[in-house]
Amino acid sequence: MPERKEFSDRQLEAVLERLDRLCDEVRVLNRRLDSGDQLLRIARELSTLNESLQTLAYAALGQQGPSVRRRRTG
Repeated sequence: MPERKEFSDRQLEAVLERLDRLCDEVRVLNRRLDSGDQLLRIARELSTLNESLQTLAYAALGQQGPSVRRRRTG
């Protein structure tokens, strides 16, 4: 078993302070991850909405696809 090292009060305070800062950083990172997850959900919903709008647009055109005229170059 390794020897246990004694900490002075000052060292213990420094370690606890460092732990508090690390905990704060982890909280910030967790908030960012939660926010990122929400943004992914929004992006998926927007993609689905876009597909639905495209489907509606083609349905509004009827059986025919859109008639597109190409520009002549030259």
